Amino acid sequence: MKQLDTILDKAVQHSAITTQDMLYLLQLTQPADRDQLYRAARQRRQLIFDNKVFLYGFVYFSTYCRNDCTFCYYRKSNSHCQRYRKTSREIVDIAGALGQSGVHLIDLTMGEDPQYLSNNQSGHQQLIEVVKKVKQATRLPIMISPGVVPREVLRRLQQAGAEWYACYQETHNRELYSRLRLNQEYEQRWAIKVFAKTLGMLVEEGLLVGVGDNAQDAAHSLREMNKLGADQVRTMSFVPQPGTPLYKTTAVNSIYELNVIAVMRLLFPDRLIPASLDVEGIQGLKQRLEAGANVITSIIPPDAGLAGVSQSTLDISEGYRTVRGVTPILRECGLEPATQQEYAQWLDRRLGYGLKEGMVCE
Repeated sequence: MKQLDTILDKAVQHSAITTQDMLYLLQLTQPADRDQLYRAARQRRQLIFDNKVFLYGFVYFSTYCRNDCTFCYYRKSNSHCQRYRKTSREIVDIAGALGQSGVHLIDLTMGEDPQYLSNNQSGHQQLIEVVKKVKQATRLPIMISPGVVPREVLRRLQQAGAEWYACYQETHNRELYSRLRLNQEYEQRWAIKVFAKTLGMLVEEGLLVGVGDNAQDAAHSLREMNKLGADQVRTMSFVPQPGTPLYKTTAVNSIYELNVIAVMRLLFPDRLIPASLDVEGIQGLKQRLEAGANVITSIIPPDAGLAGVSQSTLDISEGYRTVRGVTPILRECGLEPATQQEYAQWLDRRLGYGLKEGMVCE
């Protein structure tokens, strides 16, 4: 308990948190200790974001992919999943409905669909036009998650209206990465995010836990996220998917993910940290918010024919993954949705002044 108090005091004083400190916090198991960690994370969030939470509308517009990631339901060789590819009109209509429902951002996500990432440039142009049309229709900030794209395409996506680029390593342990993202170069995936930062785009980096990783891997990933200057940092627990090599992997409970979220908040007090609805749905939202998250992601309209990523159908048709569905949970936590103006102000500060210093880690 004394060691925990010492580490959390460092966080309050904005002092350096060492790798050993991170490992200690990540591996907390006793309920009283974890409650103390989460309480400190909430206090750090409160200082910067008050009681405001941002909401992201999720449009997974293509489930086709050229990759064969061992953890992903939509890997190209999986015959168990139903594929779809939404038309431009459908994408714009869904994004418009999400905007009207009160989300702060539209997250346009796809697998690395060969139709959009073809070498003849027509696919690239089609993807750019999708971003342009959604921006014109909604006037909302856009996050684009197309996987690895050429640098010039990323530049044009930014010009079309995308403020955010999301592209996850999932792990920064290179040996583990090679087993998760088959035949995908680690450096290439990392370099496109670095390039996005040079363009002035905001970047989201992500960590997947429960795939053969350990606390040392997580601490290393947090250090790499710090080096990148990621503006939004995400962690999700692995959900075994039928038709994948990791289907028989024992799923981890959410405790470890919650610890990672809390440590992220201590390390990066001014960044955005999602509570994803794509792992445990509405049932797991409160825990993630109480661990220090300040964004709710994967808000999906119930009647749009869209799928989730880790959980392709969880809570979607029931309407729980909507602004209306999550608002009561926010109130239970003493939180409320931010206004569009408040999100725009955070965005402007981040885009206008560059990287703010988060917690220093040694």
